Amino acid sequence: MSEKDTACACEYLQDLARLLPLLDAAAIGKAVGWLRDAAAEGRTVFTCGNGGSAPIASQMVVDLVKGASICSGIRHRAMALTDNVATVTAYANDVGYESVFVEPLKNFAAPGDVLVAISGSGNSRNVLAAVEYANSAGVRTIGLTTSSGGRLKDLVQLPLLVPSGHMGRLEDCFFIMTHVLCYACMEKAD
Repeated sequence: MSEKDTACACEYLQDLARLLPLLDAAAIGKAVGWLRDAAAEGRTVFTCGNGGSAPIASQMVVDLVKGASICSGIRHRAMALTDNVATVTAYANDVGYESVFVEPLKNFAAPGDVLVAISGSGNSRNVLAAVEYANSAGVRTIGLTTSSGGRLKDLVQLPLLVPSGHMGRLEDCFFIMTHVLCYACMEKAD
């Protein structure tokens, strides 16, 4: 490995380490409470995102449905709107890509459920459409996005913001925040 390669790796890691203390622990804690409430009330947590945000949304559901349900003794209901490829592509082809998350959400969401919407830009039209619908349907909305722009941060009820525009560092922080949310839900209820 060259010194330039090492310097590049160090710079990335140092910038990521600088960002982590800037995440809003109080807002993340409020989101933990919403997820715990949803589980206790038998509500469903929905997740969505595009590109790199899609697997983060999917992994969050794995951590809730399997990890949190087994560890906490409370069954967590969760669905990644990203995961049914046939449904996503059918809506994208027949209705429009903006509809791929909102249309399934219309089938399944109920008041008191939670939507976790993830968008690095904060301007993904399909994510925004899902949030707009969720807000109108009495679903609590959490948004993981950049603090530097985008509509998502102002549209959701609870924004979890990352002060960066670098997509890699945004996604790293999104993954860390979803792990904080899910691992908090893995604790046994008192």
